[in-house]
Amino acid sequence: MNAQRALRRAIGWGIALTVVAAAALLLWGLARGRPQDMRWTPLDLGQPIGLFTGTKLVGLGRDFPRCRATLDAAGVRYTAMPPRRDGAQCGYADGVRFTPGGARQIGFRPASLGVACPVAAALTVWEWNVVQPAAQRHFGTRVASIDHFGSYSCRRIYGRDAGTWSEHATADAVDIAGFRLADGRRITVVGDWKGSGDRAAFLREVRDGACRLFATTLSPDYNAAHRDHLHLDQADRGAMGWRACR
Repeated sequence: MNAQRALRRAIGWGIALTVVAAAALLLWGLARGRPQDMRWTPLDLGQPIGLFTGTKLVGLGRDFPRCRATLDAAGVRYTAMPPRRDGAQCGYADGVRFTPGGARQIGFRPASLGVACPVAAALTVWEWNVVQPAAQRHFGTRVASIDHFGSYSCRRIYGRDAGTWSEHATADAVDIAGFRLADGRRITVVGDWKGSGDRAAFLREVRDGACRLFATTLSPDYNAAHRDHLHLDQADRGAMGWRACR
């Protein structure tokens, strides 16, 4: 009987602490005036990154119309891509292609990058809140364009014949190779990651910032297969929502 009372008391304390923690988080978010610190507020790509920005970005993968509305509200220029299906495992129904001309939008090389909508939304937040501020701090200028190795590719991880399918197989991933500054300088993952100056510091800063926005962020620190690019993807890992960052 004493054991049962102790268990009920422990459960009661656990519930009370959970309620208190939730209330404290609510008050903290309200005091800061940052809607992205609260789980239930709508995602606004123009807001500073908050506690739940990454979670909300991944959640856009379950609602293509809402994802498109989020891009529209932020002024992102894009066109919706026709649905594509290549066999049982490959294809997408929520692809968008960036188009030039949007205010504050970084260009991509090759141009007209097409990705799943949640990746486009995360790239937008990353560009505005991470990439451009980091470029100003380290180089005193802005990034004019981002070099990439593409998004959609119907393949398994590492191109193997068996095993887990890559997020590239549904356009939920993009590989970033480097950055071109407005003054003409180029920063590349393959050439500048191992340095000790501003170029290496910039690359690590944008990698770390991506970890807050993408479900998976992999860099040369992960393995040799990523020696020349940053792999960014929006894998939906369900309720757990764990992130991979290396």
